[in-house]
Amino acid sequence: MALEYLQIADMVAREKDIDKEQILEVMEQAIQQAARRKLAGELNLQPLDLTVQGHIDRLTGDVSIKRLIKVVQMVMEVTSPEEARAAVREGREPEMRPASDKRGYPLKQNPSQILLAEAKKTNPSIQLGEYLTEDLPMRYFDGRVAAQAAKQVIFQKVKDVERAKELDVYKDAVGTIISGIVKRTDHNGALVDLGRAEAWLPKDEIIQREMFKPNDRVRAYIYKVNPQARGPQIFLSRTHPQFLVELFKEQVPEIANGTIEVMGAARDPGFRAKIAVRSYDRNLDPVGACVGIRGVRVQAVTQELQGERVDIIEWSQNAAEFLVRAMQPAQVSKVVLDEDENNIEVVVPQDNLSLAIGRRGQNVRLASILTGWNIDVMTDAEESERRTKEYEVLSRNLMQNLDVDDVLARLLITEGFRSTDDLLKVAAEEIATIEGLNLEVASELQSRAQAALAAATERLAKLGVSDELKTMPGMTADLIVALGEKGVKTLDDLGDLATDELLEMLPGGLLTEKQASKLIMAARKHWFAEEEDEDEAEDAAQPAAAEAQPTA
Repeated sequence: MALEYLQIADMVAREKDIDKEQILEVMEQAIQQAARRKLAGELNLQPLDLTVQGHIDRLTGDVSIKRLIKVVQMVMEVTSPEEARAAVREGREPEMRPASDKRGYPLKQNPSQILLAEAKKTNPSIQLGEYLTEDLPMRYFDGRVAAQAAKQVIFQKVKDVERAKELDVYKDAVGTIISGIVKRTDHNGALVDLGRAEAWLPKDEIIQREMFKPNDRVRAYIYKVNPQARGPQIFLSRTHPQFLVELFKEQVPEIANGTIEVMGAARDPGFRAKIAVRSYDRNLDPVGACVGIRGVRVQAVTQELQGERVDIIEWSQNAAEFLVRAMQPAQVSKVVLDEDENNIEVVVPQDNLSLAIGRRGQNVRLASILTGWNIDVMTDAEESERRTKEYEVLSRNLMQNLDVDDVLARLLITEGFRSTDDLLKVAAEEIATIEGLNLEVASELQSRAQAALAAATERLAKLGVSDELKTMPGMTADLIVALGEKGVKTLDDLGDLATDELLEMLPGGLLTEKQASKLIMAARKHWFAEEEDEDEAEDAAQPAAAEAQPTA
């Protein structure tokens, strides 16, 4: 009988191609689980209350079973049977408390723990953390029920080991394309047989017009391997942008060998995609290489993606140039970058507007994803009208604050001085370099700007605007005064507003919609900080409250 365990382990290891040592460890777990269950039944205890160790001798196959009692400073017990069951379900350690008898005296020993002083009566040399051992007879493993339980554990554990081994193979395949056979489908997706394992292709990772039936062959991108998931643990996608990249890598040898690099990809799966490429060989056109002779390479990719149209764009380090290419096939007249807001304004001719936006905003959305910039598209006429209104507002404020005419105000705006605050941020010599001005005029402009700022400060003091609101990033004197006159005097006042409410109460052109939205979110920032502080204080208070409670 002793050698039988080694023979079984050897046979299963060869059949399943699993290390024999892993099989023996699984068999030991099954032995100790069955023994613990039977011993618990005899003692009228829960299996979790006992610690049992099973061992198979690697040379003789002899089985030994021992009961272990841990030597501790204080005997502990699970707070309740419900907590013990919950801990098993959730795979965590249960909450413990000092063990006591019915009169409330601390226990010296329970089924799994013993005090050091008591343990030394049996073994004088034993130390804390060590175990007292008690040999159990084999009857705790023999028997039909125990054998059946062990068989189930061995079967499940071997299956887990086999699955873990398969997952190790596919873990290294994350980020690659794999082919499989559809095993079954339902409204949630498709189960795909990869040969050595099964994978799941979720419905939202399937191209919209695709329909799969059992026994269909499918190619997809492995985007995740999750060992904790139930059922299939390998997840596939046909809509992932990297699926497009990997398809091009298969079709374009220059991408596979690194001569051409894919810098980014964006997809509207099944309809349209954009991919940016660059070449490290000056004599090699990256776009032409990806298209192939008579378009054979890009057509192969398109066919795999159910006719998805792919725009191949040459990447550029210049953000404006790259964006113009990304907006193809639309013609771009003008590009205005706002690096602080990560925003780009794209101006196109009227007859190119629909082409630039695309169906359902597809073209501009994909260009935005590809370039990483927020894109606003407008026509030449709209841009001209908006600039005119903005100039009128800025010009009027400068004329009023500096007591200058319209010509000088517009000249200052053209040179980048959009408010009185801007004039005080530079030296007078820099202002004097503007054509038509001299150092005397520049000094006078700064004096008037200083006077206007002092008047605004005095006005704000009367209005009662808080210092926190005044010092917010993006605030100008004109804006603060306008807010104060409308009753917005604190961060909370500003944070309570919606974007359209803020724009309605301010003079036209003083703020754009995005600037207004950004100011409101900045004003609300302290709300979230206060909530985090409250949560941290609550978390810190819980352990203190627990320590303050008397123990039984």
